[in-house]
Amino acid sequence: MSKKNEKLKEGYSFGKAFKYSFAQISDIIAYQSFTFLIFTFYFAVVGINITLISIAFIIWAVWNSINDPLLGALSDRTHTKWGRRYPYIIVALIPLALVSIFLYFPPISFGISDEIINFVYFFVIIMVFEFFYTMFSINQVSLFPEVFITKEERAKANNIRQTIAIFALIIVFVLPTLFIPDLSNPIFLPEYQTFGFLVGALIILFGLLFLKFGPREKSEFRENYQTAPKLFESIKTCLKSKSFRWYIPAEVANWFVYGMLPVIIPLYGKFVLGIGEGESIFLALLLGFAFISAAIFVNILWKPVIQKLGPRKTWMISQGVWIISMIPLLFLGFDMLIIAIIIFFFMGIGLAGSLLVVDIIIADIVDEDEVVTGTRREASYFGVNALLLRLSTVLVFLAIGPVFIIGDWEVFDPLNITPEIIFGLKTLIGIFPGIALIIGILAMYKYPLDGEKLIQIKAQVQEIHEQKKARV
Repeated sequence: MSKKNEKLKEGYSFGKAFKYSFAQISDIIAYQSFTFLIFTFYFAVVGINITLISIAFIIWAVWNSINDPLLGALSDRTHTKWGRRYPYIIVALIPLALVSIFLYFPPISFGISDEIINFVYFFVIIMVFEFFYTMFSINQVSLFPEVFITKEERAKANNIRQTIAIFALIIVFVLPTLFIPDLSNPIFLPEYQTFGFLVGALIILFGLLFLKFGPREKSEFRENYQTAPKLFESIKTCLKSKSFRWYIPAEVANWFVYGMLPVIIPLYGKFVLGIGEGESIFLALLLGFAFISAAIFVNILWKPVIQKLGPRKTWMISQGVWIISMIPLLFLGFDMLIIAIIIFFFMGIGLAGSLLVVDIIIADIVDEDEVVTGTRREASYFGVNALLLRLSTVLVFLAIGPVFIIGDWEVFDPLNITPEIIFGLKTLIGIFPGIALIIGILAMYKYPLDGEKLIQIKAQVQEIHEQKKARV
């Protein structure tokens, strides 16, 4: 291959970014359907006590704090003829699809109604799901800063990637409402199971498309496994990064909101907005309009803003916009669905900024780390990042559990909806996310990779890559 053709192959193209996004579609379908439905499914349909569900999710988050950095460090230290990332994606794909189906087949679906047996199944299946999801996700995400190296490549690729991600999110939130007339009614358990089969099929479809057509790892990074640190050394090294330490609170804040909204929307929609049986499509419209808005504003607003102000300032502004847009959710009630849809559309403006910026910022942190260490350790950073992000899941259920208990809603009872429950649902969707995002803004204010310092890092990392290419 001529040097000219090799350069073209390695450089950015729309097709390259589009094909990379196939893996992200599988990732989003698996995780966001889990986030959107599993809490409501096991609380309202299966009938597990809120305290047991909260305990299970908190232990699940602790398990993830071990699982994610372990698999990230293992990936960085892997060396095969297929690269570091692809073997794990191949191994995880089919099990991830299967467990995404089994999530909707608890013992109660076979006539076993004992709460403890169903709780044990719930606990085990979410652990297994997370293991294979992490194996798939952390490796496909780690490819992004390896495949798209320069600031310009990442900005263009991330724009395409996040646009596709937004439409994937819309599909994820619309599809179950087409199958399940009421997400909180136990009689629709078979419809949940039908949706599970569809999720499994879509995960496999887009995963195979990625494995067939997706971009491969670059040859100059294949020897990095020799200098990649072990697990605890990796965690220690990542946490030494001042940039990473200030990034984490902002990312946890965002993921708290990402986690809270889809978890609580089915119950908020039914009991605050009055969305009834056969109208669950309106739940999809709420989230769908937020993501449609995000798809619009990611290009016309945040792309030029990030080019002018950089990722740090863009993220702070987007978080502020997001906070303001959520305040009206505290004042909605029955017969206010149209107003709610409009509010969610405006929420998409702030959401778009964070979706665009997050991966660009962590890629910048990985670049800074490469300047310091000489080694690219994407999976280690994404693994430690995932470890700390699990704090957001703990925080989500530390918020939901007490709010439901105070409202005397430990066991799902749709016929006993008190003003305390209504107020609790409003605070979970309006006040708690706002507090989290304020903390995120304060953290990003202290984030150091900005302006001249970021320009200097980019110049140094480009020089390092040229040296690595020369040695290949």
